[in-house]
Amino acid sequence: MPDPSVLDGPLPPVTRSRLVADLRDLGVAPGGVAMVHARVSALGWVVGGTGTVVLALLDAVGPEGTVMAYAGWEDDPYGMDDWPENWRTAYEAELPAFDPATAEAVHANGRLPERIRTWPGARRSRHPEAGMVALGPRAAWLTADHPWDDPYGAGSPLAKLIEADGQVLMLGAPLDTITLLHHAEATVPLPGKRRVVYRMPLQVGERTVWRSFHDIDTSNGAFPYERVADEILATPGVESADEAFAAIARQALVAGVGREGRVGCGASALFPARELHRFAEAWLRERFG
Repeated sequence: MPDPSVLDGPLPPVTRSRLVADLRDLGVAPGGVAMVHARVSALGWVVGGTGTVVLALLDAVGPEGTVMAYAGWEDDPYGMDDWPENWRTAYEAELPAFDPATAEAVHANGRLPERIRTWPGARRSRHPEAGMVALGPRAAWLTADHPWDDPYGAGSPLAKLIEADGQVLMLGAPLDTITLLHHAEATVPLPGKRRVVYRMPLQVGERTVWRSFHDIDTSNGAFPYERVADEILATPGVESADEAFAAIARQALVAGVGREGRVGCGASALFPARELHRFAEAWLRERFG
């Protein structure tokens, strides 16, 4: 329930019907696939919280539409080979194997992915680090057979999002968090990509097996973005040289790929996934080809 400071504040309560109207005005396509990134607090005081946001998203895409989000795994031991020995030993000995049915979504991505993950009928892909969650008629297809290696590339849920002519919806979320741009990093045919190998525990029969995964470097960037730091910083709305994805997205908007608007009280944006991916690949080729 809202506290007195909210009740006495200048902003009105944000309802499900208002969210649906705003999402439709922004251009969310009924019957389509929408991958959502959200900072729920930016939307204002939502009556019903994250549950209302999920319901509004489902209303906006309609009964034939599907909502998707990046989940990851809150307890994943990414980079553990560089940890102190006592920490590494403890995790190797007793970290429970990744279970798509119970593993929490990464908290740093906000509250919405975990809300979607636990929603009745939700499906989750099998990858512990790059895993996605989805709700709707195409959820099973989107999350099926997530590749173990190169999990942001061909055959991934992100590739299927493009195949479905889906959309990327930013609900008050920073443009630097657009996961689809990792798909562009993975698919653009350029040499010299930064790559990583990491280990995660999986359940194989009755045993916990630590598997090695091979991927582009999604933590530090698959390309040397520091070489174009001046351009990144010169992009309006970008405040840090580390925000390469925000610069790509902002430049895409200027080029007419996507549109901006408000959902609730939050500055939001909507991108056609296929066109954004094509724009991002071209952006990377121009700078690192």
